[in-house]
Amino acid sequence: MRHRFGAAVLTATALVALSPVLGTAGADETAPPDLIEHTEWAQWGDLKSLRVYPTAAGRAEAAQLRNRPVGEAAWRQVLDAAPEADLPGMREQFLCHWQLAEFAHPGKESWNIEPWRPEVDTATMIETGCNPGGTQEPF
Repeated sequence: MRHRFGAAVLTATALVALSPVLGTAGADETAPPDLIEHTEWAQWGDLKSLRVYPTAAGRAEAAQLRNRPVGEAAWRQVLDAAPEADLPGMREQFLCHWQLAEFAHPGKESWNIEPWRPEVDTATMIETGCNPGGTQEPF
């Protein structure tokens, strides 16, 4: 499964690399009101994972190019639901999922971000399928 995700991620690499350009020029600054349905923390041993469940509107927005401002609005909704998620690396993981998940795994039930993952550069984030420091959590 990781190989399929990796191939889709690499296909989208050029788009993500251009995200600062694509994400701001001409983008609508007004986000739909409900991008995130809910969040929930899961735990396996000492490892925690925040499961982010996007709404249908959130998924539709995430599947669009030039949507970085809307992704930032979605991150604010994540923090409204789970303020304790405001930790180093969590925003970057979420935005990686926002930009790639609906291309690589359309309709995946949740986008999972973990506070135990290392902070990495954009290229590493993409190469690791938004899961730096190890594969997707086993729980």
